[in-house]
Amino acid sequence: MKPGKLAISLMVVMLFAAIGYFSLPAPGPTTSPDITLVTTEGEQLALDSLRGRPLLVTFWATTCTACLKEMPHLIELYKELAPRGLKVIGIAMHYDPPNQVLAMRKSRNIPYTIALDIRAEAAQAFGDVRVTPSTFLIAPDGRIVYRQAGALSMERLKKRILALLDSDIARNRPMTDGPNT
Repeated sequence: MKPGKLAISLMVVMLFAAIGYFSLPAPGPTTSPDITLVTTEGEQLALDSLRGRPLLVTFWATTCTACLKEMPHLIELYKELAPRGLKVIGIAMHYDPPNQVLAMRKSRNIPYTIALDIRAEAAQAFGDVRVTPSTFLIAPDGRIVYRQAGALSMERLKKRILALLDSDIARNRPMTDGPNT
């Protein structure tokens, strides 16, 4: 191979490696951050108050096509598994106007808790979330056991949730009642 072509090939490989490295989501926390969210009903919701049950946290935006496609599946998942103890919280990104979030919640009949992240504090606490949708599955003991930036594999996610619901941790811990329980 000619030296010029070798140099170009090396540069292309390095460019793809850099793109791959910088497009990876930030590792983020290993446990649920100790934050309090404000719901669309104006209630304060401390994440640590939800310990003892599996918690699915998803960051979304009203302008995110993948989020809107995923929403009916999350609603279905919530309706099916909330009676068994699953809690779902959708956190609207800081750039979403609250009135748009409220209108979206109403028009799509979202039954799970929706929180506003006006100052991007929740996104920062979860590892500087910038990609929507970004989803975190939190075990009853507060460990983040699954994270996904981008569209979810609902089948894989459901299996993980069912494993948590069937675990001794989930069965032996009391569940606290809160909004949308």
